[in-house]
Order: sequence, then structure tokens, then C-alpha cells
Amino acid sequence: MNFRANNPLWNHGSERCRDLRETRKRLREMEGEPEKWILMVTARTPTNIAVIKYWGKRDETLILPINDSISVTLDPNHLCTTTTVSVSPSFDRDRMWLNGKEISLQGGRFQSCLREIRARAQDLEDKKKGIKIKKEDWQKLHLHIASYNNFPTAAGLASSAAGLACLVFSLAKLMNLKEDNSQLSAIARQGSGSACRSLYGGFVKWIMGKEDDGSDSLAVQLADEKHWDELVIIIAVVSARQKETSSTSGMHDSVETSALIQHRAKEVVPKRIVQMEDAIQNRDFPSFARLACTDSNQFHAVCLDTYPPIFYMNDTSHRIISCVEKWNRAEGTPQVAYTFDAGPNAVMIARDRKTASLLLQRLLYNFPPQSDTNLDSYIIGDKSILEDAGIKDMKDVEALTPPPEVKDNILPTQKSKGDVSYFICTRPGGGPVVLSDETQALLDPLTGLPK
Repeated sequence: MNFRANNPLWNHGSERCRDLRETRKRLREMEGEPEKWILMVTARTPTNIAVIKYWGKRDETLILPINDSISVTLDPNHLCTTTTVSVSPSFDRDRMWLNGKEISLQGGRFQSCLREIRARAQDLEDKKKGIKIKKEDWQKLHLHIASYNNFPTAAGLASSAAGLACLVFSLAKLMNLKEDNSQLSAIARQGSGSACRSLYGGFVKWIMGKEDDGSDSLAVQLADEKHWDELVIIIAVVSARQKETSSTSGMHDSVETSALIQHRAKEVVPKRIVQMEDAIQNRDFPSFARLACTDSNQFHAVCLDTYPPIFYMNDTSHRIISCVEKWNRAEGTPQVAYTFDAGPNAVMIARDRKTASLLLQRLLYNFPPQSDTNLDSYIIGDKSILEDAGIKDMKDVEALTPPPEVKDNILPTQKSKGDVSYFICTRPGGGPVVLSDETQALLDPLTGLPK
């Protein structure tokens, strides 16, 4: 027998409780006291490295490129952005914190993403918390956003790509959007062009599109991360400092002043895109390496052809290229591909784990850390590559012999000691995910402020 259902006194009491709650709610609203609930979503999004470069826009506002591009998504366990987005009627304005420091959300790119997401927001009901949000209410509710990069920001490692992709992805989950990742990529693109490629794992193509409104300029996945999972990626962080010329201003200057960029966009890149798609599909490493290296070199040639010229690479970058090219030539077929984005940091892609361990030996021989460096902090990410290379400590680094392609032994004083800040060992990785573990949230669930 259900005592509550058949007891008129109980029913009367529960009705009075409901009435009392409703009255209190109305009183709070009349007195201007906001409700206290907070809804949060935390997501993690990878960064990506282009192997056929995006450089130059046909529309600065919508961020529409002058050519297609192709990228490899990096393992988010090693390189990613984590973002927590929260909404509450108690928030009085939109606020954002990046790596613990509050930043302005007034920039046009942030506003474009927020506007596009809010316009697509849907009804949401959280039965557990007893919260209902109508789609029209999202326009009135304010957001708190906290974002953290586990790698250097604005140093040429595509931090803006991961950051804006994560912002759009997490907001889409919070506001219950129906769009798929390809459609979301067209929104992320308006925050940072390369961000559209971080909405997928594996190998991704950003289609430049032809429409004036940018509706067909979006990302598609060519293959997932398991398609070519023997690849290993080693990044030499030559400088973690913010670059002197931002990608945005550099691109604008190139489009305005470089004759080479127009030839590249119209004649060179369309052919390379087709060839790179074939190389990825067939797991053809020699073709993949040749295309990645030559496209990176041409991108930096465009930067030099810009007036005034843009220098993203430095002497250490050039020495890394020389090290890889000598080895590839000595072997008669490419062992490693290299590519540089808008910065001096080298991204090297080895054909397999064995090759990656041999590459790491060469890199540590040519670019050893300072003698007092902790090797554990000099090689980060997948440290098992270090074990494969037979290196346990600094004594093993100092005992490395010159590789066969180096004819003359390099004296210790001639080695580029300390020129590389550290190395990141990683691999192709998956796309964005929601983190359901609330302990990984960057905002306090009670206050909506950074933890």
C-alpha cells in the first residue's frame, strides 16, 4: 500500500511545499536575487599540424582560405586544450580565463563563435538538477569559460587551433546543439582557421569552399588515427616564446605583397592536395614525406617573399632540416618528414617506432641538453621512445656516437647544446571528447570561478 499516494494530509502537505517553493522563487526574482544553479561541461580537444599548409585568406572576417589544407591531429594525451564552459543565471557577464589568467572576450573572433553557437542553441533539460532552459533563454544567460593548454601558447604549435575548437565543441555540448563536427568546424573556423581541423582525429582536410558566406568551407576527416598508427611524431620545441609576427598579420602581409603565394594557391597546392590524399590513403611514406617537406619549405619561402620578409624559422630550425635531409639522402628513401608551422619548432614524422628511436638518437647527439638537465623533463610525452633508443640518463646521451651519415665527428664544443628547449614524443591521435569526470573541470561547480 502506498501511504503517500492515499494520504490526503500528505498530498496536501506536498502541494503546500511546492507552492512555497514557487513563491520563494518568485520572491527571489522580484527582489532581483538570481537563482544559484550552475551547469558545466568540460571537454578536451587536440591540436593539429598541417602537412599541406593553410596560408592566406580570401575573406578576413569569415576566415576563408585561398587554398585547401591537410593536417595530422596529434595525440591529445600529449598536446591538447582542456576547456570548461559553465552557465548560470547568477553570472552577470561573459568571462574567460586562459591558463589561469583572465582575458577579454571582446575580440571579434570570440564574439563570432559565441554568436554562432548561441543562435543554434536548443532547449535543454537537466532532470537531475531540475533545470530547464528554453533555446531563446541562452541569449540572456552569461557564460564562464576556463581554458588550459598543456603546451606553449602562440609559439607555433597551433595553440589557437586547439583552443577555439575546444571552445566551440564544449559550448555546443553545453547548449545541446544538433550540428555534427563538420558543421561545428565551420563555426570554429571563424575563431581560428586551423581550429576547424581540430574537430576530428587522424588525418583531416579543410576544404577551402567557394561560397561567399563560407558555408562550404569546413573540415572533413580523410582517415582516423588508427589508419596509419605506426607513425611516430617528435616535436623539437626550439622556442616556447610568443612569435614576433602573428599568423594573422603575417598571412595578411603575404597576400598583399607576395607574388609567390598566388602561384602556390592556384597552381601548386591543388596538385599536392590530391597527391597527399593518395599518400595517406595508401600509407605511402616516401610520397607523404616528400610532400610534407616541400610544402613546408614553400610556405616559408612565401614568408621570405613577403615584404617586409617574415622569419619564423631560426638557425636551429635550419640545422634540424639539415640533420633530417642528410639521413634521408644517406638511406636513399625518406625515413622522416619534417614540417614547420608559423614558428621555429620542428615537427618530425617518423615512418615507424624503430625509425623514431634512431631519429631521437640523432637529435640528442646533435642537440644535447645542458649537462645539468633532467632528461625526464627534456623528453616529454611518450617516453617509451627514449627506452627504445637505449637512453636512460645523461651518460647515455654523452656516449652517443655520430650517425653514419656524419662524416666528421662533431666536437662537444660544436654541438648545439641547449638550443632545443625540449622534445615532445607523440603520435596521430583522436578528436575532441567530453570529460565526464567532474574533478577534471577547471571551474568550481559551486561558484563558476577557476579552481
